[in-house]
Amino acid sequence: MAMAFVFPGQGSQAPGMGRDLAAAFPAAREVFQEVDEALKQNLSRLMFEGPGEELTLTANAQPALMAHSVAVLRVLEAEGGFDFAARVALVAGHSLGEYSALTAARAFDLPTAARLLRLRGEAMQKATPPGTGAMAALLGAELAQAQAICDAAKADPETGAEEVVEIANDNGGGQVVISGAKPAVDRAIAAAPGHGVKRALPLPVSAPFHCALMAPAADAMAEALAAARIQAPLVPVVANVTAAKATDPAEIRRLLVEQVTATVRWRDCVAAMAAMGCDRFVELGAGKVLTGLMKRNAPEATASAIGTPAEVEAFLKTI
Repeated sequence: MAMAFVFPGQGSQAPGMGRDLAAAFPAAREVFQEVDEALKQNLSRLMFEGPGEELTLTANAQPALMAHSVAVLRVLEAEGGFDFAARVALVAGHSLGEYSALTAARAFDLPTAARLLRLRGEAMQKATPPGTGAMAALLGAELAQAQAICDAAKADPETGAEEVVEIANDNGGGQVVISGAKPAVDRAIAAAPGHGVKRALPLPVSAPFHCALMAPAADAMAEALAAARIQAPLVPVVANVTAAKATDPAEIRRLLVEQVTATVRWRDCVAAMAAMGCDRFVELGAGKVLTGLMKRNAPEATASAIGTPAEVEAFLKTI
């Protein structure tokens, strides 16, 4: 059985995340302390206690999710003697989760990842004026349907001017997320039933992630990543942009810049990992979103999540 570790993206955060882990394990406390020091902020208290509105701010949610994921791994290593490089074949993460995956694989050190994600969150938030962008989930949609809806919704019917509306996430299992200018996303939601899509739901997000409107954020990340130290990961990362293995630091740097505006090809990432022999997927960190998607994208594989002390103990009994 070849195992892949996967790391969640934005939306999985919730007050209380990581609290029990920190209470139970010194290795987790060390991770949260290191992130707090890197950011010069008591992010761990915000994770453990909330308030939820503040935790959900992109600049907080991104480093918080990474910290929880890495804390889980460090606990596995410290408590269970888990040998990451020997036991894990591949890593991948959904959007910001790619930074968690790279940190788990030691391509980034923990303070660097925390600072990059703080900057990434701030840059994504600043890329568009508040209220001008939007995202929506198309449920029961395949990629071709979603693309047809975006194509139909681009043009403003009054002026004929084209506005951005693009596929942000191809999550698989009939879930495609679109992103762009709010009027164009609204038109896409209205057009969805005519294209055979069961439901189109606006998402409660603060900016239109993973579309061309994020270009200013991509520029900010290009500058930050150029100055960041990246080492070859201990195991290959399957990148969001290409759904292929990446190990070269220069390529990883380039792909992380592209990722800001490009589609998260999660369905293809899972298919690629399965094709490379992975039949056990373990989600590290907050929530179980990717575990749920895994059951639809790789039904032959086993999928589980580790985020709490009980889940850590259960996992260590299986290896």
